Amino acid sequence: MTAVAEKETLGFQTEVKQLLHLVIHSLYSNKEIFLRELISNSSDAIDKLRFEALHNESMMENDSELQIRLEFNKEANTVTISDNGIGMSREEAANNLGTIAKSGTGEFLKNLSGDQKKDSNLIGQFGMGFYSAFIVADKVEVLSRRAGLAADQAVRWESDASGEFTVENISKEDRGTSIIMHLKEGEEEYADGWRLRNIIQKYSDHISVPIIMEKEASPVEGEETPPEPEDEVVNKATALWTRSRSDVEDEEYKEFYKHVSHDFEEPLSWSHNRVEGKLEYTSLLFIPKRAPFDLHHREGARGLKLYVQRVFIMDEAENFLPLYLRFVKGIVDSNDLSLNVSREILQNDKAVESMRGALTKRVLDMLSKMAKNEAEKYQEFWSQFGQVLKEGLGEDFGNREKVAKLLRYASTESSSEEQTISLDDYIGRMQEGQDKIYYVTAETYAGAKHSPHLEIFRKKGIEVLLLSDRVDEWSMSHLTEFEGKQFHDIGKGELDLGELDTEEDKKAQEELEKESQGLVERLKEVLTEKVEDIRITHRLTDSPACLVLSDQDMGAQMRQIMEAAGQAMPSSKPILEINPAHALVERVDQEQDEDRFKTLSSILFDQAALAQGQQLDDPGAYVSKVNNLLQELMN
Repeated sequence: MTAVAEKETLGFQTEVKQLLHLVIHSLYSNKEIFLRELISNSSDAIDKLRFEALHNESMMENDSELQIRLEFNKEANTVTISDNGIGMSREEAANNLGTIAKSGTGEFLKNLSGDQKKDSNLIGQFGMGFYSAFIVADKVEVLSRRAGLAADQAVRWESDASGEFTVENISKEDRGTSIIMHLKEGEEEYADGWRLRNIIQKYSDHISVPIIMEKEASPVEGEETPPEPEDEVVNKATALWTRSRSDVEDEEYKEFYKHVSHDFEEPLSWSHNRVEGKLEYTSLLFIPKRAPFDLHHREGARGLKLYVQRVFIMDEAENFLPLYLRFVKGIVDSNDLSLNVSREILQNDKAVESMRGALTKRVLDMLSKMAKNEAEKYQEFWSQFGQVLKEGLGEDFGNREKVAKLLRYASTESSSEEQTISLDDYIGRMQEGQDKIYYVTAETYAGAKHSPHLEIFRKKGIEVLLLSDRVDEWSMSHLTEFEGKQFHDIGKGELDLGELDTEEDKKAQEELEKESQGLVERLKEVLTEKVEDIRITHRLTDSPACLVLSDQDMGAQMRQIMEAAGQAMPSSKPILEINPAHALVERVDQEQDEDRFKTLSSILFDQAALAQGQQLDDPGAYVSKVNNLLQELMN
C-alpha cells in the first residue's frame, strides 16, 4: 500500500475528546468488551454490504465469502480485526471516526454512573463502539476502502487519542476495513490466540458471519519445519434465530440481545418463535430491563432488524410493531417479503400488516405471562415502560382490553406512589353496589393523594385510582369501561355515588342545598367572571371549597399536551363547589359588608385553585388579601 494523496491532520470534535479522555482514564475494569464492540461493528458493515449488493451486484467485487478475520502479533504487540464489508471512503472515515452526534454524546455523559464496568458498556449503547479500541490501545490505525471505489481511493485513518487524527489516501486492493490496535504497555494479554478466542466465544459466538483466526500451530514431533498455518472459524457462525429454541442456551440469547440492542444489561425477557403456514417468518423479540434515554421521543429511532431469507435488509423497521411498543428490540426474518423491499413498500404490504398484528399479540402475551407468573419482574418492567404502554389505549383499539389488563396505578389503598394496582385488583375490592371505577388526575402524585375531591371517598372507604403521569388524562379518554364497569373522573361533573349513598345522605344533601341557596346566589354575583357555576358540594367533608370541571372540559394535563402540540385552546371556567358545613364558609355567609364579602369569596376561590395545583392569575393580589386578613387577626 502506498500513499497517493496528501496526509491531512484534523482535530477531534470536542465531544469525542471528552469520550476518549474517559475511555483512556476511567473505563478499565471490563477491558475485553473492546473486541465485542469492534466485531459487532464489522458484522454491521457486512450486513450493509449485503443490502447494497441486492440492488448492485458489482458491490461484491467477485468476493462473496463474507467474513471477519482476527490476527495478532506478539512481537509487534498488535491486534488486527478485518472485515470485507461495506468499507469507508476518506470522507466517511473522517466524519464517522472524528465526530459523534452531539445528542448521543450528551446522553452518554449524562448516563454515566461511576460504575466502571457499566460505563464501559454504555459506549456501544450510544453508538460509540469504535472508541472502545482505545481502552487497550495507545494508537489505532484504520485501513479501509468502500465497496465500489477504485483501489487507489482507499483511506488510512490514524490516531493516538491525543486530540488529533490523520487521514490519507492509500491503495488497497480488497474492500472493507482493517483496524490495527497497537496495544498499550501492560495489555500484552490480548496479543494471544487463546485469550482472543475466549472473548469471541463469550461475547460474539452468535454473530452469523464467520470469525476466522489462524489455528494455534503445535510443533509436530520429529519435524523441524512447522506445519502450514490453517484457518479456523472461531464462532458458531449461524444466525441464532434460525436454530431451534431447545438448542440455544439462555446465555446465547442474552449476548445476542446485547449485540442487536447495544445495551449493557441483560434483557428482562424474550420470545423466540417460528411461524409456518400462510406466512413464514421467524421472530426473536426482547424486552429490555432499562428504558433507553430517548424512549419518550416518539420520533426517535425504533423498530426491529429486518431480514429476508436471512439476508439483512434494514435496521429500525418500524412497521412491525405499533409505536407504543417501541421499546421492544429484536429481529424478524421473513420468507415472504421481497429482497428489494423498501420502507415505502412496508407501509402498504398486507403480509407486513398481518405480521404486525401477530407480533403485537406476541409481545402483549409475553407481558401478560410475566404479570401473572413473575409479578416482581413485571413491576420492574412497569417502572421503566409503563407510561409508554399506556399510549396503547389510544393507539391500538383492537388490543385495548389486553393493554388495559397490563396497566398499573397507584391508589388510595396503596401506601406509596409506586404503581402496583391493576384494574382487576381494583374491581376485586369494589364495594357492594359500586358500579364505577373512580380515579383522580393531578400533576403530581402528592397532588392526587391530597386532592380535596377524595374526601367523601375516604369517608365511605371507596378506593380511588391516583393518576399523575403526563399521559394519564389522554389515555383515560380512550378507556371508557373495563369488565363492564364505567370509569369516572371524580374531578369532573356532578358526583353521583348511586347505591353507595344512603337515603339519609341524599335527603341531607337536598336540605343543605335549600338552606344555602342565598349564599350560592351571593357568591355567583361576585365570582361570575371566574366561574361557570357555583353549587353545594357532595365531595367535601373537610375542605371549604373545591373546583370541578364540567364533563366535557379538558383537564390541565390534556390542555398542556394540546398546547405543546401548537393548538390554541379555548378558555373555560371551572365550577366552584362549596361546603356550607365548614367554619370558613359559615363565616363568609355571615359577612354583611359586601366589599369584605367579595374579598373573602375571592380568597375562597383562590384557595380552591391552589388545592388543585393550579397557578393563580394574580398571585400578588391573593397574597395581599391574605396578609390583610392576618393583620386584622393580629390587631
